[in-house]
Amino acid sequence: MSNPENRLSGETSPYLLQHADNPVNWYPWGEEALALARREDRPILLSVGYSACHWCHVMAHESFENADTAAVMNERFVNIKIDREERPDLDKIYQLAHQMLVQRPGGWPLTMFLTPDELTPFFGGTYFPREARHGMPAFTDILGRVSEYFRENREEVRRQGEAVRGVFEQVGRVEPGAADGLDTRLLQRAREGLEDSFESRFGGFGRAPKFPHPTSLERLLRHWRSTSSSDDPDLQALYMATFTLQRMALGGLYDQLGGGFCRYSVDDFWMVPHFEKMLYDNGPLLALYGQCWAITNEPLFGRAASETADWVMREMQSPAGGYYATLDADSEGEEGRFYAWDRNEVRRALSDELYEPFARVFGLDREPNFEGRWHLHTFRPAREVGKELGLQAEEVEHRVNTARASLLEIRGQRIRPGRDEKILTSWNGLMIRGMAIAARHLQRPELTDSAAEAVNFIREQLWVDGRLFACWKDGRARFPAYLDDHAFLLDGILELLQQRWDSGWLQFARGLADLLLDQFMDADEGGFFFTAADHESLIHRPRPLADEATPAGNGIAAAALARLGYLLGEARYLSAAEETLKMAAGAMQQMPHAHCALLNALEESLEPPEIVIIRGPRQAIGEWQLAASLVYAPRRLVFAIASDEEALPEFLAAKAAGEAPIAYICRGSTCSPPIVSLSSLTGELRESPA
Repeated sequence: MSNPENRLSGETSPYLLQHADNPVNWYPWGEEALALARREDRPILLSVGYSACHWCHVMAHESFENADTAAVMNERFVNIKIDREERPDLDKIYQLAHQMLVQRPGGWPLTMFLTPDELTPFFGGTYFPREARHGMPAFTDILGRVSEYFRENREEVRRQGEAVRGVFEQVGRVEPGAADGLDTRLLQRAREGLEDSFESRFGGFGRAPKFPHPTSLERLLRHWRSTSSSDDPDLQALYMATFTLQRMALGGLYDQLGGGFCRYSVDDFWMVPHFEKMLYDNGPLLALYGQCWAITNEPLFGRAASETADWVMREMQSPAGGYYATLDADSEGEEGRFYAWDRNEVRRALSDELYEPFARVFGLDREPNFEGRWHLHTFRPAREVGKELGLQAEEVEHRVNTARASLLEIRGQRIRPGRDEKILTSWNGLMIRGMAIAARHLQRPELTDSAAEAVNFIREQLWVDGRLFACWKDGRARFPAYLDDHAFLLDGILELLQQRWDSGWLQFARGLADLLLDQFMDADEGGFFFTAADHESLIHRPRPLADEATPAGNGIAAAALARLGYLLGEARYLSAAEETLKMAAGAMQQMPHAHCALLNALEESLEPPEIVIIRGPRQAIGEWQLAASLVYAPRRLVFAIASDEEALPEFLAAKAAGEAPIAYICRGSTCSPPIVSLSSLTGELRESPA
């Protein structure tokens, strides 16, 4: 029976809609709920989560669907439910507040209690069980104690609120660093910091739970490339990145049947994951595996990149073109049920000649590794299994791949995990970039097509009257876009333009860059706020510098603006990038390896990117483009622009086209004379450390 006081039924978020039938009187964040809290002087219970979050589901089933618990919530609080993927601005603020109050990192579900007048948090936590267990109090006990504390200790609540706001002010203050310290020593310190936290047995950084950290891996690859032409190339940096990517692709973090990566591993071995699949992980990982395929020619990297791209196009791309947000960890009420196997089920599905090598490679000849069942993890290489079975490694791989295809088809008949079909601009930007880079190195034009469809969808549906929106669902573009939406999308478009030139995309990119400068830039201190100048007023305006699950928006904005500035000869963009690095100098110097996205921008500030512009007849420039872009050169951008392309900006139009292909190599603000032969172009590029 529906609850008429629950206000979530009109929302588009799948997460909020999951709670629309709760007996809790939920409100979405907005003036109706905030005014009610002020009018009745009731504290706000703020609950933040997302649709693919396993523990969010657990807390919902235990507490929010329980009539007795809901009655306490409704009597004592104004209850607000937030999808952290729609409102990352609020999530960032109250996650930071949780860390202040509890002195440890937060997570999801996030449960915060706010004052009704100033929306200042005075108590918080994450998951609370319905009944007391494992040292955690029961949720209803928490509700009673928090409500009583708020009523009886208002002066203490007020003083605590002042202290929290003071910390927010301190966090928002820029700590100046030495601008003359923005040099290659920072890059080296970051590389050393990453090695200090590198886990040498199984790859990755730190112990379980182990996350992919793609921005850190990208930093290591770029560091190796910058030293690769020297007398002492940093092969250890290359090893740390490729070994980690190898172990992840062989492990259970990777979907060994369907492609794509889960969010993190619960063990040190990358064996058993937390099973949700997030678009924001898979976009950067897709790019990295494509790049490592270009570096090493290792088949595992090419397979992981290709299968991940196939999974995205098959399961995560909407018919309209945009990419969906997540796949749930749960199906049929159990985490991982969709992915785990019973050994007898596999034996029945496969012939003996397929089952024997498959079982030995993936550990079905061992004890179960996930709740009495098997989650596929590569235990042994094909070469070793082949020796036991008297088969060549190639034959083992062929049989294993045949078995994988058969089991994927069988798995496809199972009840699937839920899919959150929100289309988030920022995460789409990450996947557009990943698809474009993978298309380049795998030579798969259909990946370019996929990325192009996503860009066109965003431009048509989320770009409204010259402003960008953050989220699209059920035909509605919602929520003014954040820093990450503009920065990640701009970065993705610049990668896609290297695969397929489109002057309309370039114009879109310029619009995004102008909005970054107009609405997000701090004109006084440099850098970018997370929310626009005309955004809803909140208790804190974050300015993210450190990388988290996604790269820091300030780092991506600085790098993308500088690249666009060099491409167009636009000093405004270059200046904004430079001021961002100066603003962030103190943070980078304090802990370089936590700011890898900013360090990538710094690297291209110290040694500007190499921009190759190829002009000529449309049918003739492809060979030149391929020759210039196939190798891994992270500071090189290659744009093939047909001679009949119209409406080019002045700086590009000046690169004249002829009847045969012509290339120009620009480093910083200096461009080479026209290069008229392919051999001359490749010879010139071979000498470059880009």
